[in-house]
Parts: sequence; C-alpha cells; structure tokens
Amino acid sequence: MRRTGNGWRVVLAGLAVLASAPAWAAVEFYQSVDRTEVGTEDAFRLTVVVVDAPPSAQVQFPAPKDFEVLSSSRSSQRSIQLSGGGPAVIQDVTKHTLVMRALRPGRLIIPPSVLETAGRTYRTEPLEITVNQGRMGPAPGQASRPSRLPDPFRNFPPQGQTQSPFGDDEDEDSIIPRGDSDLFLRSSLDRDDVYVGEQVTLSLYIYSRVDLSSVDAVTMPKLEGFWSEEVESPTQLSGERRTVNGIPYRAYLLRRRALFPVKAGSLTITAAEADITTGFLFAGHRVHRVSNPLKVRVKPLPSGAPPGMANAHVGEWQLTLDVSPTSVELGQPITVKVILEGSGNVKNVTPPKLTAPAALKIYDPSTSDRLNPVRNRIQGQRVQEYLVMPQRTGTFTLPSLEFPYFDPVRREYDVARTDPVTLTVEAGSGTTSPAGGTPSHVADAASAPKNVLSAGGLRPPRYQARFVAPAVPAWERAFFLPLVLAPVGLLLGVVLVGQARGRFFSQTEVGRNNQQAKAARKRLAEAEKLKDQGSASAFYAEVEKALMGFLEARLRTPVVGLTREALGDKMAQAGVAATHRSRVLFVLEACDLGRFGGGAESSERNRILDAAEAVMEKWEK
Repeated sequence: MRRTGNGWRVVLAGLAVLASAPAWAAVEFYQSVDRTEVGTEDAFRLTVVVVDAPPSAQVQFPAPKDFEVLSSSRSSQRSIQLSGGGPAVIQDVTKHTLVMRALRPGRLIIPPSVLETAGRTYRTEPLEITVNQGRMGPAPGQASRPSRLPDPFRNFPPQGQTQSPFGDDEDEDSIIPRGDSDLFLRSSLDRDDVYVGEQVTLSLYIYSRVDLSSVDAVTMPKLEGFWSEEVESPTQLSGERRTVNGIPYRAYLLRRRALFPVKAGSLTITAAEADITTGFLFAGHRVHRVSNPLKVRVKPLPSGAPPGMANAHVGEWQLTLDVSPTSVELGQPITVKVILEGSGNVKNVTPPKLTAPAALKIYDPSTSDRLNPVRNRIQGQRVQEYLVMPQRTGTFTLPSLEFPYFDPVRREYDVARTDPVTLTVEAGSGTTSPAGGTPSHVADAASAPKNVLSAGGLRPPRYQARFVAPAVPAWERAFFLPLVLAPVGLLLGVVLVGQARGRFFSQTEVGRNNQQAKAARKRLAEAEKLKDQGSASAFYAEVEKALMGFLEARLRTPVVGLTREALGDKMAQAGVAATHRSRVLFVLEACDLGRFGGGAESSERNRILDAAEAVMEKWEK
C-alpha cells in the first residue's frame, strides 16, 4: 500500500517555515524630513528608513550640493508580531538620521537615497524643501516639547566643576558656523542689558566634535568702552558635554573676563580668534577659528546722584577706617588705613581722601588691591594707607568719611560712611615739662627709697643718738666768722670765674666752632657707615642726632623735643636766613619720613647725607 500522508506533512511544514522567515522580497525603503520649510540658519533632520533589508544591503545617502550634513546617526530594531494561532511575523527596521542645513534660500530638492541589495536597486522619492533667508526657529516637534521644571540647584555647581552659563547637557539654540560645524568658537555674555559701571561677564568657549591637542594662541576681542579684569584663564583643556541644535559637542572654556562699561550706549564686543591643533602627534592639524561678535546695551546711571559720585562707583560697598594707635607720644607716627570693600570694579574705585586738623601732618598714601572673585563676580578690597605725624600735643579728631555709590540690584544710590576717630597726642617721656620744672622721672628717682649695704646684707639705716652737756655758744667759737663769710666769698669767686671763662671762650670762639663742627661731622661719618648696612631707621636716626646736636651748639639752647614750628622760630630769633631754615627743616622731615615711611633706596640716603653736610658747611660760612 502507498503511504501518502507523510509527504503532505513535509510540504506543510516547509510552508510554515517560509511564512515565519523575513520576506526579503518585501523590502521597504523611504526617506522623510521633520519639516518642509526652514531657514538658512536652521538645522533639520532627514530620516532614511530601511525595513527587512538583507544584511548585505548598502545604503547610499544623498549628497546634494545645496545642503551640508552636520551629523549622522544609525539605529536598528527587530519586532516580532504574533497573531492568534497564525505564524510569527519578524520585521527588521534600520533608521538613519542626518542633521542637515541648507546653503542657500529657494525651493531646493533633496535627491533620493539608494539601497543596493543582491541584484536589485531601490530608490526613495526626492523631497522638496522651501528655504528662507535667516532663521525660522526650531522644528514644530521641538517647539511643542514640554519645558522642563527649573532646577533649584543650577546656581550651585558641583565642587571642582565650573558652572556653564547655558547648563550642562542642554539643547542650546545657537547658530553653528558654516564649514566649521565640527569645531568652532563661541563668545557669550551672562547679561547684555546693564548700567554704566555694572559688571558683564564674557566667556569664550571652544565647541568641538573632534579630539583637541592644544590651543596655540588666543586673541581676545577689542573691548573699547570697557574696563576689563581677568576672572578665569584655564591652563589645561577640560571639556563638558553640550548639545547645540540636537548635535552633541564638548565645550572647552578658554577665557572668562569681567567687563565694566565706562560709557552709555550700544557697545560692540568684536570677535575673538584662536589657533587650535586637533589630533595627536603626526596626525595633528592646525586650524584658525573666529568667534561671534556681541553687543551690550549700557544704560546711564539714574538721576539724583549724590555729590562725589563717579561712574565706577557701582556695586555693593562698605567703608571702614583702621587707625593704629589712637594714643601716641609726640614725634611718633600714626598709621591710618582707609578700606573700601565690596563687589564691583575694585581697581577703578577711588576711596575718599583722608582729612585731619592742621596739627596732624598727612603724608601721601600707598594703595594696595586684593581681588577675590566669587561665582564669576569681581569682589575684593582697595586699601589706602596713610602716615600721620603729630606736630603738637593735644586731642584731635579725624572726621567721618563718605563714599557714594549706586547699587544696581536695588537700583538706587547709597552712601557708605565711617565714624569719627579721636586721637590723643602726649608729651614724650624725655621732653621738658611746660613749666620748666624738674622732669618727673628725675623727681621719682630722687624720692625712691634707698637701702644701706652692710656686712650682713641690705638693712634699713639706723640712727644712734648720743647726749652731751651744753658747751660754748656757736657764735663764740672760732669757726663761726669764717663760716658766715664763706658764702659771700664763694659768690665773689663764682662771679670772677664766670668773667674769666667768658673772656676765654669769647677769645676762642673760632676754635670752639671748629670743635663742634668736627663733632657733628664725626656723627655724619657714623651715619655714612650705616648707609649701606640695610638699616634705614638707624641711618636716619644718626643723621637727625648729628643735625640736632649741631643746632643745639649753634643756637645755644636745647632743641630736642621741639616741634618743627618751634625750631623754626628759634632759628629765626637767632638770625638764621629763611633759605637756610627751610633746608634744615627739609632734612629733619626727610629723616622722619625715612624712619617711619620707608626710604630704603641708597640714592635717597646719599641725597639726605649730602643735604645735612651742606647745612653745616653753609652755617660755617
């Protein structure tokens, strides 16, 4: 008997296998764009889809001359569909996405894509796109995306990471330069509408989709109308991920500067330039890139500014006065620091000038700055240090200082003030009391308790009394008359000796002057030895002692402890010429300034030494 059932079973099994396998003959191949109307500055997406193509299939994408391809990507997926009791349907889908941009306006045609399989060729339909000049905005699908909620921590970047003004890994709406889509420069501002003197932060980035080797040269833009301060200048390239128009990039910060506009109006920031080397070793390639220019709208300061207000006084400021010490002896210096601290153009603000009564001489100040940028904002302090020399004793008051400024956050003017400071100047311990009496330290030494040194050590003095019988009265004794006449004779002797001494010294005036001049020059010689030993204070002190000793001998009166005005009056009473008096006072003031305010230069010491010697020589003549 013939067996026919098994043969039909084999045929049916083969048909089931063929039904479940991919149908290579039913290949789907088409292309589409995400929008049909774009601008010359817009990027759009061309999607090429291949369904159930054999593994050996090759896709050729269109390469039209009117478009440029910014990026491309590929994705694939396999789906299996099961229907009730029927065979499984397996489908392979491969999707190619090209980000493109038109090179000219008009009605442009995207040619068809081509799929080559074994023995067959498939072509898609061409696509027509309307291209307008300029920028049309994002695609409708992108515009309809729900906006993400604001991040409350976006102003607090992780430690060690620099915060981006655009946000990391966010899709930026920016213009990608033509022909430089893989590597371009971009300048940006944290704000473009500010007041005169308010800070604007300029950042310069490299956006790259290729490997960078080094940045060989950076030319920052011309900043006409701005005061510029460096905020950040990295020495090593450190990138962070950014997405621009759907294209991923690595962004590298090159420079960040704080700009302070000095005039109102629309100010232009020109383009920056950089020479960049891509690749590594022998595969490196050097390119030149130019960034985009920027504009800043600068508003003038509002009306109603307080007196003394300058355009640079914009920000938040505090003014303090540091005086040390507040109680000194006559002849000792006082250090006064005017400290202006806050956020703003630190190096361009002008602290108020220190004023004081006429009895306090104020020397020119020295200025120092300290910057401490915080979160890309310029902050710091400017300090003006004054040297104040009291000219007489008493109590004096340094008046309050005022610094007017404009606060751009509150949009109003304000004034920072200091409190008045009281200074007390006392007579020195070595000076004579005003009444001409005995100095206090001499009286204290005279009244100090004394002990008697004996064999047993220090013991208090003991008095032993001894009583005797009355004797002959004192006026009847032999020594009474000479004792009474002795004071008279002593007085006559003093008179005679004084006359003789005066005659002697009047006859030898020239010799005495020569001896005093010799002693003064000897002190100057000692000062000259100290000139090159690095001790400015000791040098100027020795010159001052020499000159004061010379003046005391010439004026025949003590001059130590006298103020400069009193010393000038003494010289005027002695008949010293006005020009010579001014030279003497010049040398003494130069010594004060050298002792307490610097004067470490060798040339300055030589000048003061020559001036002191000239004073003595001119006096002799």
